[in-house]
Amino acid sequence: MPKRRKRDLIIKGFSKLLKEDKLKIVAELMDNQLETIELLKSFWYADTEKQKIFDEFSENTITNFYIPYGVAPNVMVNGKTYLVPMVIEESSVVAAASSAARFWSERGGFHAKVIDTIKIGQIHFLWAGDKQKLVNVFDELKQLMRKNTKAITANMEKRGGGILDFELEDMRDKLENYYQIKVSFETKDSMGANFINSCLEESAKTLKEFVSSHPAFEEEEKKLTIIMSILSNYTPECLVKVWVECPFKELENIDPSLTGEQFARKFATAVKIAEIDPYRATTHNKGIFNGIDAVAIATGNDFRAIEAAGHTYAARTGHYQSLSHVEIKNGKFKYWIELPLALGTVGGLTSLHPLAKHSLEMLGKPSARELMMIAGALGMANNFAAIRSLVTKGIQQGHMKMHLMNILNHFKATEKEKKEAVAYFSDHKVSFAEVGKFVKNLRQH
Repeated sequence: MPKRRKRDLIIKGFSKLLKEDKLKIVAELMDNQLETIELLKSFWYADTEKQKIFDEFSENTITNFYIPYGVAPNVMVNGKTYLVPMVIEESSVVAAASSAARFWSERGGFHAKVIDTIKIGQIHFLWAGDKQKLVNVFDELKQLMRKNTKAITANMEKRGGGILDFELEDMRDKLENYYQIKVSFETKDSMGANFINSCLEESAKTLKEFVSSHPAFEEEEKKLTIIMSILSNYTPECLVKVWVECPFKELENIDPSLTGEQFARKFATAVKIAEIDPYRATTHNKGIFNGIDAVAIATGNDFRAIEAAGHTYAARTGHYQSLSHVEIKNGKFKYWIELPLALGTVGGLTSLHPLAKHSLEMLGKPSARELMMIAGALGMANNFAAIRSLVTKGIQQGHMKMHLMNILNHFKATEKEKKEAVAYFSDHKVSFAEVGKFVKNLRQH
């Protein structure tokens, strides 16, 4: 048995090591080093060129981590039907999205519109000078910033995007001498993070040179400190709205004990609870992002940025609340979701990752605006399916049945045992303990 590495050792120059050497160092932390190496290598692509692409996506890569790639059929958005890719490890999410999509496809589908696609970047700086002097020359500064970023923005402008505006924000009431220049962008089909950050850094350089050399400022005012220049992942003006609506009668038979109107009102109350209670709202919104994240990952988008923006938007009033809402009016049920979704369909992983590229082709090569509507619809589908279960049969009945295979795999069930378990639990309650007991009884007979 090879000697095991101490866990608290500091490793210098790890990133410069060959992949095989990194793998060995990781394996030395484990009891079964040879098995560890075999396991990690088993997830490498046989195609070395393809594996090289994956290695270069990140840093210190030693293997690939697989997550299931599924599809939700029958997703109708504005009359167009999609087969939507979803990358997620939880089977109930794909099942719920598919079920809700089918339900609403028979009732007119999802309706969606993009409200706007503006993104924001900020130059944060400290300056002790006279604010009015800066205000007086700000138009001149803006023109110079546009001029100095022209080489960066030229291609984006050809596609109809670019820098929209610069705004001076006085933040001195929150931090001494603190100002920021808020820059708004249109990045068209690109998510645009690198483009935005490049423009901001060039503009920050222009700001510093402008203040230090402009005759409007006294010598003591020429001292300006750029703190940082960075895009904001909060995009409250990059918004999509998705909604469904139908008469009460089209909600009949969802639950035998409820009329269509009773279901609609119970559903509306559940959403209202998420509007007033942040504990419930957190889980409620997490369900929305189950669907949105799965589409974002499948299409090579940054689901972490999307979630950050969504949760900030949910708290924009100072009270964290639901991202979806319901209206009961004139015998009709209307249910909608509105949230920021900064998505891209060109650049980044969207073309480099072979499956991300495939996902976009499967969706018909959508624009960023179209993808916003599709992803929003999937978030709404998951939210609808979850609340529908919660206010009727409860979440666990369907949820645990979807996890039956995971539990059976935990107990290393054979194919024969799985077949018998699926048949038995089709009309029995699924729980970890009950499945364990069932498998044990099978093996004793």
